[in-house]
Amino acid sequence: MSLSFAQDDADAIPLHVIEQAELPDWLASQPTHVSDWVASAGFAAGLGSALLVPGATGKAEMALAGYGDAAQRARGRFHLASAAAKLPKGNYRLHGLPPEMAGQEALGWLLSAYAFDRYKEQKPAQARLVAPKGVDATRLEIIAAGEALTRDLINTPACDMGPADLEAACGDLAKAHGARINVIRGEALLEQNFPMIHAVGRAAAQVPRLVDMRWGDAGPTLTLVGKGVCFDTGGLNLKPGASMGLMKKDMGGAATVLGLAHMIMGTGMNVQLRVLIPAVENAVSADAYRPGDILTARNGLTVEINNTDAEGRLVLGDALALGAEETPDLMISMATLTGAARVAVGPDLAPYFTDDNSTAMALESAAAQVADPVWRLPFHEPYEATIEPGIADLDNAPKGGFAGAITAALFLRRFAEGTPYTHFDIYGWNPTAAPARPKGGVGMGARALLAALPDILGK
Repeated sequence: MSLSFAQDDADAIPLHVIEQAELPDWLASQPTHVSDWVASAGFAAGLGSALLVPGATGKAEMALAGYGDAAQRARGRFHLASAAAKLPKGNYRLHGLPPEMAGQEALGWLLSAYAFDRYKEQKPAQARLVAPKGVDATRLEIIAAGEALTRDLINTPACDMGPADLEAACGDLAKAHGARINVIRGEALLEQNFPMIHAVGRAAAQVPRLVDMRWGDAGPTLTLVGKGVCFDTGGLNLKPGASMGLMKKDMGGAATVLGLAHMIMGTGMNVQLRVLIPAVENAVSADAYRPGDILTARNGLTVEINNTDAEGRLVLGDALALGAEETPDLMISMATLTGAARVAVGPDLAPYFTDDNSTAMALESAAAQVADPVWRLPFHEPYEATIEPGIADLDNAPKGGFAGAITAALFLRRFAEGTPYTHFDIYGWNPTAAPARPKGGVGMGARALLAALPDILGK
């Protein structure tokens, strides 16, 4: 697949983007052979429709892409990606697209060429786009590559994406950008005081590990923490089969953080970046951690284990505690953490938590600009009592079932104390194919963060 723009040349086919209401006037301005062809084909400029118009020799003279109306476009994004999937192989040059939509639609076109083909040949869109005037083509290509990395990592099953494989992916990314990397594995986690990462991952065939990547020597300090649970059986609180089927995606937070890191490093953002990935598999074995166990985290807090299937917040807790020790200017965690978040906002929105209103304003503005929807949920402090079990400082799975995404976020915030902190509870999976977003692994919130970080960090 080629997630890059085509070179502009004389053979690039003009692609006219036409709204439904504008179609009659556009047809009136065209030669008779064009208007007759469009009429005979029944092209009505419906959203996502496409039509190739031949010239006198039979060679494509132009192509048309329907752009529907504003109400239709408001119900989705990356609409030209639908046209890309319907047009034959070739290079296309846009005409008539509103300038304010050029960046979004050009990125969607690039992403229409994505396909996960590791195990079976796939057929993504073959039509390539000449970068529209006014867009930063290099930046969009870097963003598309970061999104493809995230998708590939999530889509890969756990047999080929265990903790060791996730570590290798981190190593490849570090090498590509000249980043520094350190990995703590197995019993060394206990020796270096990461007891919760070790407890969650110790039952698996591949030992647990913590990946620590650094890049950049100037600018504000930014730490990204991604949940890397490569497969989640639920541990001794074993998931039913139906709930285990998608658990290859439980490292979606790590995958999204790595995609975002690629975007940050590839675009040369002025930050000192640190990436922390606790990579584990939550398995069942004789030495699996148990319900009722009490673990002492890196920062000294004790945690009662009331459900071994609430493991993500445990591995993130140790990683966040490590990150907070350096008091970065901003720390962000991303995790496929709770089903409650999905019940609240569905699979298409990336819910996030922050105590800082200016961070929220920057994220909301950026998300709208780059078509990467996010939704703020509260760190609601009256719920703090629900994560305090009495026998220990914290409860990893409070009873009652209410506000599960909020109580999980409050749990994580205890490990980020003293540091500006934002948490994303993402789904990481697109359950239904959409333009530029095939069914399967998907990044959520990364593009919004990339656009918002300069404002949030004040640079």
